[in-house]
Amino acid sequence: MPIITGPWRKPTNTAADQKGGIHDDSTAQNLGFAGGTVAGNLHMEQFPPLLLEHFGEAWWQTGNLSLYFMTATEGGDPVRCFLETTADDHTSDVRVWMENENGDTVMAGTAGIGSTSNSEIATRLANLRPAQDLRTLADVRIGEMSPVLEVTATDASVDERMPVITEPLACYQEGPNRVLPIAPLVELFRAVEPHVVPLKDAYVGLYGAIEVQYYNGPITSNNTYNLNGKAIGLSESPKTEISWYEAVLSDQANGEPAARMIKMDRLMKAASPLWADEV
Repeated sequence: MPIITGPWRKPTNTAADQKGGIHDDSTAQNLGFAGGTVAGNLHMEQFPPLLLEHFGEAWWQTGNLSLYFMTATEGGDPVRCFLETTADDHTSDVRVWMENENGDTVMAGTAGIGSTSNSEIATRLANLRPAQDLRTLADVRIGEMSPVLEVTATDASVDERMPVITEPLACYQEGPNRVLPIAPLVELFRAVEPHVVPLKDAYVGLYGAIEVQYYNGPITSNNTYNLNGKAIGLSESPKTEISWYEAVLSDQANGEPAARMIKMDRLMKAASPLWADEV
C-alpha cells in the first residue's frame, strides 16, 4: 500500500505553564510521565496537509479524522505522521498514524470522507467495557443532552496558534472567515464539557481520543454556531476513569449540523482525593 509521509515536526507544549495539569512538568512527573505532555489536538494539526493531498479540499467539507492517543510526548519531541492508502482510490477510508523518533506510535486511527461508521473511534466505542466503580465521574448521565450554547471562534484564537502551529496552512491565515485549525476547533467544542461531563473534586486528565467530522465545513472564525452534546460512554482502567462525549456544532440560520466531535478523556485516579490510598 502506498504511504504518504509527513515531515518531522517539533510541536510546542503550549500549556506547559498551566500548573497542576498534565502539561505541567512536575504534575506529569508525579504521575509517572517523563514530563509535561503535548495535547493530542495539537498533534492532530499535522495531519491536514496529508489529508488534503489525498482527499483534496473535500476533506474540509465532509471529511473526518478519528484518532486514538497511545504514547505521550513532551514539547519539542520530533514526531511525524503517515497516511496509508490505495493508489487509485481517493474516496475510501485510510489508515493514519503518528510516530516519534523511537518508532513508537503516538496516535493512530482512520480518516475519510463522509460516514464514520467504521472509524477508529466507532470501533472502540462498540467494544467499550462498562465501568464498575466511578468516583470523579459519578454524576455523569449517559445520553442527557446539554443546553444549546452559542459559541464563536475569533480571529484572535487563530492568531494565537500561528506562531507555534506545526502546519500554518494559508487557509488559516486568509480572509474574513478563516478556517479553524484543529486545536481551536476542539476548544470550541469543549464549551459543552461542564454540562455533559460534570466532575467531582480535583482531577488531572489527559485526552485519550478525538474524532472530528465535518458535515458542512469548514468551520470558520467569526461565525457564531449553536453547540450541544451528551455523554455517550463511561469506562475505566486500573489507573484511570474514562469519559466519552459527543458535541455537535450547528448552523444558526438553518439548524443543520456543521461539524461533530467525539472526545475521550482519561482522569488519573492517582491525582484524585477520591482514590487516595487505593492506587
